[in-house]
Amino acid sequence: MSQRNADATTDEPSGLAGFVSHLVELRNRLIKSVGVVFVLFLALFPFRNDLFRILSDPLSRFLPEDTGMIAVQVASTFFIPLKLAGFTALFISIPFLLYQLWAFIAPGLYQHERKMVIPLVFSSTILFYIGAAFAYFAVFPVVFGFLSGTGPAEVSYAPDINEYLSFVITMFFAFGFVFEVPVAVVLLILIGVVTPQQLAEKRRYAILVAFIIGAIFTPPDILSQFMMAIPVWFLYELGIIIGRLLLRQQGGPVLPTDDEPDGTPPDGGPSAGAGDGSGKGPGGGSPAGTGGASASGTGRAYETEKDEDFDFDRAFEEIEREQQSLEAIEAEARRESEEDEAAKDQADKDEAPSPSDADDKRGDNPAGPSSETNDERNDRR
Repeated sequence: MSQRNADATTDEPSGLAGFVSHLVELRNRLIKSVGVVFVLFLALFPFRNDLFRILSDPLSRFLPEDTGMIAVQVASTFFIPLKLAGFTALFISIPFLLYQLWAFIAPGLYQHERKMVIPLVFSSTILFYIGAAFAYFAVFPVVFGFLSGTGPAEVSYAPDINEYLSFVITMFFAFGFVFEVPVAVVLLILIGVVTPQQLAEKRRYAILVAFIIGAIFTPPDILSQFMMAIPVWFLYELGIIIGRLLLRQQGGPVLPTDDEPDGTPPDGGPSAGAGDGSGKGPGGGSPAGTGGASASGTGRAYETEKDEDFDFDRAFEEIEREQQSLEAIEAEARRESEEDEAAKDQADKDEAPSPSDADDKRGDNPAGPSSETNDERNDRR
């Protein structure tokens, strides 16, 4: 066995062991997450009816006197509060679930990525809770007041508890996720996908998208649509402001790595603006101030060069060139193989005796072996 095969055989168990260790860690964290949710569910189960009473309070104040919600299905009075207790346990355990996710992926991240992820996870959790609270305290009273007052007078307004729970959970998650707009905007700015100037120029499209989202996730009244669209617009502007502040703080969208400081070339050489102590650049023709500007330009150029290293178009072009070269090599090999086969066939044809030569040989000895045998036989007689 060669050394290369021996190394591959040696590495296989370690790679499999590492994969199994990751699966074991993922299983342990999933067990912890499910365990926390289950414990919270058991703690909230005795208060399931109280939770439903609190959740139905924004609607109950708009129902007619001596009127309440109804249960259409047979087991709704038991399963709906039970389902609400499960959703509440999941809602409360979101910070712990996000922490488990973070603890699982953190070992594979760089230091600057860890510094960026922790504030994003924290802010995402806070904004999700703020969105859900905004839906409960600000949107629900307006929406249910509108819905309860628009029906005919002779129709009793008594919603089903199953439909009510589905509607409320949908609104909670809708407002919770749309309140994540600042996090998405800041993340796009930090990774260099867009700039704050570009987002500011596309503000009118963002407002249009905000009203479309409001029209999709809210009831058909114009007031509730505005109550979702306007906060989304404000959060969009807040994300632009925070993104500008962060860009100004770190000096650009390119995030530094652990092994290379900002503006330092990979070989560790001096920057273009480094002087020789005489107040001039390396060529002796530029002052120190120009050298400082050149150093800043070199840092920016290096950041651009690092970005170009991840240019997918260039990578695809290189792959296509390699593929074309391989195809050319294969075509050349096939052509040479065909030429060799043709030359071999021609040589075989040249070496094989022609029919005329065979006839001549048979003419030199017309009697052949059979005639000689007959003469010998006559002599013996």
